[in-house]
Amino acid sequence: MISKLDEIQELGFETIWVSPFYKSPGRDHGYDVSDYLDVDPMMGTLEDAKLLINEVHKRKMKILFDMVLNHTSEEHPWFKESRSSVDNPKRDWYLWAKEKNNWISMVGKPGWNFDPLTKEYYYTNFLFFQPDLNFNHPEVKKSMFDAMRFWLGLGVDGFRLDIFNSIFKDESKRDNPFVFRYFPTPDNNDEVFFQKKIYTLNHPKNFELAKEVKKLTEEFGQDRCLLGEVSGNDSVLKKFLGEPSKDATDGLNLVFQFELIHYVWSASFFKDLLVKNETVYPKPYLPTYVFGNHDQPRSIERINGDLEKAKILALFQLTARGVPVVYYGEEIGLRGGDFSPRESTDPLAKDLDWAPKWLLKLLDVFVTRDDARTPMQWDSTSTSGFTSPQTKPWLPFTGEKEFRNVEYQKKNPNSIWNTYKTLISLRKREPVLHTGGLKVLETGNYGLLGYIRFIPNAPELGIFINFSNQPIDVSKFTQNGKQVYSTNQLIVNESGNYLSQNSGMIWKYEEK
Repeated sequence: MISKLDEIQELGFETIWVSPFYKSPGRDHGYDVSDYLDVDPMMGTLEDAKLLINEVHKRKMKILFDMVLNHTSEEHPWFKESRSSVDNPKRDWYLWAKEKNNWISMVGKPGWNFDPLTKEYYYTNFLFFQPDLNFNHPEVKKSMFDAMRFWLGLGVDGFRLDIFNSIFKDESKRDNPFVFRYFPTPDNNDEVFFQKKIYTLNHPKNFELAKEVKKLTEEFGQDRCLLGEVSGNDSVLKKFLGEPSKDATDGLNLVFQFELIHYVWSASFFKDLLVKNETVYPKPYLPTYVFGNHDQPRSIERINGDLEKAKILALFQLTARGVPVVYYGEEIGLRGGDFSPRESTDPLAKDLDWAPKWLLKLLDVFVTRDDARTPMQWDSTSTSGFTSPQTKPWLPFTGEKEFRNVEYQKKNPNSIWNTYKTLISLRKREPVLHTGGLKVLETGNYGLLGYIRFIPNAPELGIFINFSNQPIDVSKFTQNGKQVYSTNQLIVNESGNYLSQNSGMIWKYEEK
């Protein structure tokens, strides 16, 4: 990771978020933590982690660590003590019950797991080997807060908070109500698997916890950042962000908003999202724009690997008002893998071992998270610059390595890598893009998205994207100014009068 920081800095990114590398059995690739204060030997040492933080800061960049507060590994010393007897002092550090209720885990399985030694059940809101901590126990909260203080003291700039909306559960362990819904929707993430999860997700105490964690980070300065992985409708998400003041909120700095994970290739989809975010998340709230992550299929697969369309996604993400979060590989158009459950290392995929791949594709089932986790492709060599020639990577590389790699794309001015580099540079150079407001335009064309970024006493920028397969006349929007960027200089009319199919541009208006 340290050896690639210069590459990341050259592209223009300012902050990196790293998945967990704490000590772990590795059954869920680091999200099953057995020691929050040490680094897993497979990943390096504590000194390496300190070096990573320092090297990031040397480059005037920032780094967020992943913090898993909801659960530990069953191999954590705390849980070993907790399950040793019903009278152990750490028994109540986890959720135990003599009789199980109807709580279903986030992956659709019964959440209660029988322990043959003590003849009671422990609760897991994710996988069965990740027992949930009891945050109602003051020593648990103190211990986890101390873990965060440990890393903040070493200089980490903040945390991405894993399944933060799952941490507190109902102390009385009441049954979740039945609802006639199995699959969630964007507005009903807590209604799933025939339950309304009012007692296991988005508990009111989680909103208060967000404010407590914010105060914790402020012990180390005002520039630390908290990014929450939460789910629910917008009113729920705003509760995690807290109450607004002039320049900030008193909860988490940011929460992931996942609408773009399931984007539809249409101007109306992106327009509706902008209108909603500008209405629901005015300043000082900041929306987040994220197309993919380590748990979801790669976003480029929704457009069949089309690099020109991928440039449009980058243009939107890096010019909307909000914080863009780019998943590694998106900057080179990295394709997803195609693993069957049997080929996968993902523990979630093991339940689908029985199903042939063709059937899962027919049912549109996301088989394995490994599809989104294949190694980064830095060059076109046999190991893609990811590891040494003598070392086999943990997953195979994806296809089209000869041009979906950093080295090749750096040399191609019209590549998606250079699209990201140019847009990030423009975003830094133009204050309107990182501090300005946003106004959505009524374009009068179903295929055209248009919006204006503005701040007082500065030239406005207009962003125009053609999602259709036909050229669109945009001359009525492009008076008194000049084009400063297009996704493809070869096909976008430089006069600004026409946008070719599946292309976008930025127009800078003359100062008023």
